[in-house]
Amino acid sequence: MNNYDYIITGAGAAGLSLLMHMMQEPAFASKRILVTDKVSKDKNDRTWCFWEKEPGLFEPVVHHKWQQVHFFSGYHSELLELSPYKYKMIRGIDFYNFVLEQAANHQNITLKHGNVEAVGNEGNKAIAIIDGEKYSADYVFNSIVFNKPTVPEGKYYLLQHFKGWFIKTASPVFNTATATLMDFRVSQQHGTTFAYVLPLTSTTALVEYTLFTKDTLPAEEYDTALKNYINTYLGVSEFTVREEEFGVIPMTNMRFVPNIGRVINIGTAGGQTKASSGYTFRFIQKQSQMLVSDLLQFGYLKTKEPFSNKRFHLYDSTLLNILHNKKMGGDKIFAELFKKNPAERIFRFLDNESSIEDELNIGGSLPTGIFVKAAIQEMFR
Repeated sequence: MNNYDYIITGAGAAGLSLLMHMMQEPAFASKRILVTDKVSKDKNDRTWCFWEKEPGLFEPVVHHKWQQVHFFSGYHSELLELSPYKYKMIRGIDFYNFVLEQAANHQNITLKHGNVEAVGNEGNKAIAIIDGEKYSADYVFNSIVFNKPTVPEGKYYLLQHFKGWFIKTASPVFNTATATLMDFRVSQQHGTTFAYVLPLTSTTALVEYTLFTKDTLPAEEYDTALKNYINTYLGVSEFTVREEEFGVIPMTNMRFVPNIGRVINIGTAGGQTKASSGYTFRFIQKQSQMLVSDLLQFGYLKTKEPFSNKRFHLYDSTLLNILHNKKMGGDKIFAELFKKNPAERIFRFLDNESSIEDELNIGGSLPTGIFVKAAIQEMFR
């Protein structure tokens, strides 16, 4: 039988977060849920980093957390106190195991490996085509971006692309109490570029090289940049690479379609990647909570966008305008932000949880001429 109450396509952060939120609610125990992904989630293929005030649903698999982080640039450097936030890291393999082990104890949840070829609507049902076979449900929650969208005129589409190494050094060099959130001292020749360092022990750390640009780099350039950063700024010449990760995240002010009928897009496919920062994990949790709440309260999904999102969309578009048109370097923008604002205010702003007072303070800390002009351009596009 290929009929379910809910189908979740993609067993990544978005799909498994939604599943985890569903498993917390007894009302979903009677719902037949199909989770499908092309591959088994048995590798540590990525890392999620985010800030959080209170312990969240995935606190049991937080691999490490930091109360203080360094910010470095040629314009301003500072050791930031994050309270009441903590900066947290979750390893992909721990996340997958945590959710899937719990799902295995629920007889109403089926995990299927297969290629999702298409999703759509048929009558009053949503459908997913998996390896040529049709599956139907009341709702399909889709996290797959099937094709790169066509960028409309007047919109921006940058890429946040990054490569990270989990390294082990020959001697103790890291302070596990302090991470590096952003280090803009690296070359800015390609555009906004920074490194970050997340120490796990005195001899192990994740070191990541990240860019906000229109195009990715040749593979060897990431490796060269990582090696140079580790040698130059960490003062480490002897180390081994234990694991690698690579990723590309869209940074765009294009409007992702939240749903087509009973197909509900989630995660990046549903516009949950913050356009101006690339942060996604916390927005996925908010969307999962909203979807589960709607199903519990109404029995259907209210897909109307919160009004406050329009305000933050303007802020994101303004920054993308400036970065895309190279009106001001990202290294200087973030330096001004951290120089003139406490980390707590910046985190609220980047989480779309800031007050108007916060936003006035944020705006006042940035070059008025450049930002006001860009904001006006975006308002009247």
